[in-house]
Amino acid sequence: VRLKNLSMKTLAYNATFVGRDANDFSLPEGNTVIIAPKRETTVSVEFTSRFLHPAEAILLLISKRVGGIGGATLTFSLKSQIKHIEPAGEA
Repeated sequence: VRLKNLSMKTLAYNATFVGRDANDFSLPEGNTVIIAPKRETTVSVEFTSRFLHPAEAILLLISKRVGGIGGATLTFSLKSQIKHIEPAGEA
């Protein structure tokens, strides 16, 4: 997910996953996202597949106030798609 900060102030967000398969999604770099003024950042979302059915969750980025300024809450709909399956190794 690519995020841009068009303001002159630093923006910070707390990330939360909600929904049926929220536990299957995570942010490998932690649940706090900070975007410097006039910059952009990429947030990687990691998915761990436990079943063959598509997984669904919502990524909420909830603004934290930094220096008196807060950003809008951002919402992203996530849905997995299984494209390739490899057999597990023998025990």
